[in-house]
Amino acid sequence: MKQFLLTVAGVFVGLLLFVVIIPVVLIGGLIGSAMKSAEGPATPAAAVLELDLRSGLTDQDPQNPFAVFGGGGQSVMSVIQTLKAAGADSKVKGVFIRLPEGGMAPAAADELRQAFLRFRATGKPMLAHSQGLYPSGAVTSTYMLAAASGEVWMQPESAFQATGMQVEDIFFKRLFDRYGVKAEFEQRREYKNAVNPYLHDNYTPAHREAQLSWMGSIYRTALVSAAGDRKMAPEALITAIEAGPWSADQARSRGLIDKVGQVKQASDYMLAKAGKGAKLVDFDDYAVKAAAAPKMGGNSSTVAVIGAEGAIMTGNGDGGNPFSGDDTVWSDTVSDALYAAAADKSVKAVVFRVSSPGGSDTASEQILAGVKAVRAAGKPVVVSMGNYAASGGYWISSQADSIIAQPTTLTGSIGVYGGKFALGDALGRFGVDIRKSQVGGDYAGAFGSQEGFNPAQRAAFAGWMDSIYEGFVARVAEGRNMTPDKVRELAKGRVWTGAQARQLGLVDRLGGFYDAVDEAKRLAKIKGEVKLKFIGGAGSPFEALEKAFGASSASVRTLAAAAWVFGDPKAEAAMDRLTEIRLRERGATVLAPTTSLTQ
Repeated sequence: MKQFLLTVAGVFVGLLLFVVIIPVVLIGGLIGSAMKSAEGPATPAAAVLELDLRSGLTDQDPQNPFAVFGGGGQSVMSVIQTLKAAGADSKVKGVFIRLPEGGMAPAAADELRQAFLRFRATGKPMLAHSQGLYPSGAVTSTYMLAAASGEVWMQPESAFQATGMQVEDIFFKRLFDRYGVKAEFEQRREYKNAVNPYLHDNYTPAHREAQLSWMGSIYRTALVSAAGDRKMAPEALITAIEAGPWSADQARSRGLIDKVGQVKQASDYMLAKAGKGAKLVDFDDYAVKAAAAPKMGGNSSTVAVIGAEGAIMTGNGDGGNPFSGDDTVWSDTVSDALYAAAADKSVKAVVFRVSSPGGSDTASEQILAGVKAVRAAGKPVVVSMGNYAASGGYWISSQADSIIAQPTTLTGSIGVYGGKFALGDALGRFGVDIRKSQVGGDYAGAFGSQEGFNPAQRAAFAGWMDSIYEGFVARVAEGRNMTPDKVRELAKGRVWTGAQARQLGLVDRLGGFYDAVDEAKRLAKIKGEVKLKFIGGAGSPFEALEKAFGASSASVRTLAAAAWVFGDPKAEAAMDRLTEIRLRERGATVLAPTTSLTQ
């Protein structure tokens, strides 16, 4: 009995430690760290910001306040906003950049390039240092960003292997045939190739055509931009790059970089340019201070900024891992932000930042309804496209007043697919049998995993795919002022770059986030500076824990205790609020194929 009581006490203490104390310590440490960083030593009189891009970038700040524990880091949006603040800060004398060794998301590199050029236009220097450029993803986009810094150094004996771009796709058809797996999918139309690896053992002509087209557009855009920033003829730079790979010294002799030197030599060089007493300041530390600084300006007009990054799904993310760095566009959360902007009298326009390869058609439609509500309130909506705004990502963008994309944004993919895997034969070879029971109509068993569709089920499912496809076409036709026939010509599930989409009328302008802000001001007839109001961003730590722990009374009490420690005003309400965790079917019928163009 004594041992039993000791065991129960141990379990109780362990649960208390895990459920209450550890979250409180983690939250306290996180908040304390942020407060310490914001209130820490002031920026020195002569500062050189050190921007390290080697750990990768998201497009937008994580929606989850604890994403740092799941690998969340810098975002493109935070970097460009911080660079804008640094350009106006007399204490910041320059920026020292650490480049990744592999590729970057091309549209992210485009956005950063524009921010680099804006910063340099203030008369302040930048320097990019590389410890090697290797053929991983869109490494030419990394080189383009280096060229935009104005001065490029490489470490001695490092390799310059930015000679082109390659994407590999793995096809499973022969494996499936060998083991009896049947891929049962419908595609609308021939360029909707996300499921091709399950249906074929090689590229179809349409798949290869589309892939080479957008890859060529990204590659050419990067090197033409780099040539302009290096003040070289594009063909001369392309010839020099494609003749590689080169050592650092060989790259310097061909005008691809400026100097060869160690990281310490490069940073010391930048400090010397900044003046006596100059110090290196971590970019993230400066970003916290810049974000906390009071914003000046007498203009009362506000442009709301609403973000959407990741796969589009229905719901609001309740019950998710509070420490996950994964991004999801939750339809409830984004549509609520859009409706809030429509109702906010201080908001005169909305910039909708979209970086999504798509997802659920119903979730996309819910978000599009929010876009329409903002416009119905007399407020223009300008979409700023990030790395992706394809398939469902284009669905939610299609009826904005104006769409602005980077030249290398992957967009379009106006199409739909859906289906299942029939595993009965495959599992039967290993002695596993699937048996089913059903009531109702024949279609009730259409998505069972035992066998493929029968003819009636296939016809019904194909009709549903046709309906979603035609609905997508109709929304694009209305939003882009095209005929449905014209949209069908462009659609067929094909992915385009922003540059290609601009020529086809699917995008209005090429540019970045601040170009979208300027367009929103123009459409709303706002003069002078404008306040940016971010709606629907990261919640409080309390809200993240509330979603994670669900609605048990013990969880709510734990959350209330944490809220009491941090002074969260929701604590009292949480004690009375017990909600059920909802089960959700997360279909993804309008998803574009994604690529491996980042690090």
